[in-house]
Amino acid sequence: MADMSELQISLIAIGFVVVLGVVLFNWMQQRRYRRGAEEAFARKHEDVLLKADTSVAEDERVEPQLGKELLRELQGEPEAEPQLMEIPQPDLSIISAGPDDSVTSAGSITLAGSAASHEIPVGHVDVMDTVDYIANIRAQTSIADAELAEVLQRKFDFSKPVRWLGQRNADTAWEEITIEKIGKGGFIGLKGCLQLADRAGPVSEVSLSEFHDMVQNFATRVNAVADCPNVRQAYALALSLDQFCAEVDVMIGINIISRDNSVFTGAKIQVLAEASGFKLGTNGIFSYRDENNSLLFSLNNHESSPFLPDSVRTITTHGITFLLDVPRVANGEKIFDEMTHLAEIFSDALGGMMVDDNHTPLSDSGIGKIKQQLSAIQALMQARKIPAGSEIALRLFA
Repeated sequence: MADMSELQISLIAIGFVVVLGVVLFNWMQQRRYRRGAEEAFARKHEDVLLKADTSVAEDERVEPQLGKELLRELQGEPEAEPQLMEIPQPDLSIISAGPDDSVTSAGSITLAGSAASHEIPVGHVDVMDTVDYIANIRAQTSIADAELAEVLQRKFDFSKPVRWLGQRNADTAWEEITIEKIGKGGFIGLKGCLQLADRAGPVSEVSLSEFHDMVQNFATRVNAVADCPNVRQAYALALSLDQFCAEVDVMIGINIISRDNSVFTGAKIQVLAEASGFKLGTNGIFSYRDENNSLLFSLNNHESSPFLPDSVRTITTHGITFLLDVPRVANGEKIFDEMTHLAEIFSDALGGMMVDDNHTPLSDSGIGKIKQQLSAIQALMQARKIPAGSEIALRLFA
């Protein structure tokens, strides 16, 4: 009986040690993930080109604006040499994947300055492992629709956009999977693509870990093999990508204000805008779009009241603003010229003048320097293989 009591005591002691070890391990893991999350979300951006002209609450997203300091610099004497921002040499070398590349290995995700990354040939869908965390799944037989539907329903659980690509056979093209495509033939190959950054900042290490675990668990359930990039490397890449995006996230504005404190009428602004090709949206902003309905630039009230469709004809304002979102527009120089031309037409028709945020008149020299800055930004994006206005740029700067 005594021996049994000693055995029981030993088992209890061993069990206590095991439980304590598990609790300690979980605490350490939770602490590590919390620290990673705090580092991700505490990070603040400071645009190297621009500074916000107005203070905002800490929880509000700061829209990139063409700052007063930059515009004062651009308004220098005409004979002065243009001061272009320095364009660093890109560290990334991006090589297009060949048509036979069906699976991206776990080591293919790279940091800036390391080995080449790859673009996945998926028809019209642009996916790059420098922009997305790409987890690969390969099965011997078609993956059940019910299992796939469950994964698709979790695409909003990771703080950044998630897209799933599927391959029906080893020699067929990759296609984006939606709920509507389930049931039209099974997929044997999948790519789960978690976007690494957007205008809200980089993806957190916690979200990357959760996505990694979900993919691994899903692959186990469907008897498939999962190939996932390293989470820590992916998080470092997300931080690098976010820093690059902050450097090129610029919005150029041209203001037209009235002379002698007179006002512009909404009715006249609407007539001019519609005659020039603008369309007024329900958000109170006039949009200028191309034949593909892609936004090129917008026309906004310089004051706080939007140009709402129901009241635009009765509103009065002391100014209007043309805005061009640099990373979201291809052929930036051409579009900027078009926007500037329309701004000059509006200025003449309304009897106003084109000014910067300090209400200092914009000269031809100043406008030319702004255009040079725009060209430098878009050249930097091109060198990074994220062309302005491309599908990838539209995703990053949504």
